[in-house]
Amino acid sequence: MNARLKSISDPARLSGPEKAAVILLALGEDHGTIWQALDEEEIKEISQAMAGLGNVSAAVVEQLLVDFISGMSGAGAIMGSFEQTQRLLQAFLPPDKVDTLMEEIRGPAGRTMWDKLGNVNEAVLANYLKNEYPQTVAVVLSKVKSEHAARVLAALPEDFALECVTRMLRMEPVQREILDKIEQTLRTEFMSNLARTSKRDSHEMMADIFNAFDRQTEARFIAALEERNRESAERIRALMFVFEDLSKLDPGGVQTLLRGCEKDQLGLALKGASDGLREMFFSNMSERAAKIMRDDMENMGPVRLRDVDQAQMAMVQVAKDLAAKGEIMLAGSGGDDELIY
Repeated sequence: MNARLKSISDPARLSGPEKAAVILLALGEDHGTIWQALDEEEIKEISQAMAGLGNVSAAVVEQLLVDFISGMSGAGAIMGSFEQTQRLLQAFLPPDKVDTLMEEIRGPAGRTMWDKLGNVNEAVLANYLKNEYPQTVAVVLSKVKSEHAARVLAALPEDFALECVTRMLRMEPVQREILDKIEQTLRTEFMSNLARTSKRDSHEMMADIFNAFDRQTEARFIAALEERNRESAERIRALMFVFEDLSKLDPGGVQTLLRGCEKDQLGLALKGASDGLREMFFSNMSERAAKIMRDDMENMGPVRLRDVDQAQMAMVQVAKDLAAKGEIMLAGSGGDDELIY
């Protein structure tokens, strides 16, 4: 037994697992349900701490319990998770009901199934719908917003999309029973799978990975993938947000991005930019700032492509961070989200 822990009189000497072990020992077997809220690794860690705990003075136990109760009553002291919520629901609800509730929680935001579908990436939704009957697809697309339906149709195979359009043109009011059946199928087959994959399409994930490649590596992988699976290569390319896509920012977005970038990185990134993109950034600077930036870039002389790539990737990441905060709006590389003045 660890001599340090044979007799403990100072709470500060205890680690987190040891404190948890003391509290659980003090609460006793009547509060065994607490263990059910722990995962396997946590149980193992606390059990090991408990086995080597030794004697803990009454004063230490009292102090830890007071701290525990104070923490429980403090704002934000309890952290929930999907897993903890699911375990709690399973204690008093049937498994199928728990699955339905967790799907609702994990699935895309929205009050109704049609609201939820409107928040699903069009490529992901199209990939699912292309295997359904055209009439079913027509019903689904007639229930979501027209803008989203248009994006989904554009992502479907052309012949199939035209068949769906024809069905939509001829469509009569759908019976409630059929609509309910379609909703149930979407809930059980599509949304549940979407929740299990964390709402993320594999092509989106790969697009992020490809974004992080340097230019030469990206070109090499895209070229190799085109030989094996042209459709996947095209989808990844369409989902990628690259440096040149910054040209789709509105003037306010450009100025916000400029404030968030380091000046030396900006100069290096623009050194490898197209003339049009470079001029767009200069036009959103003051004359003096633009002149200083041009002079700095000229004084750089030749620069390594790798350094330019890294600077451009850094700017793209700043843009993505700003977009996540809602400070700018990014358009995808598909070209349909540009702002027209």
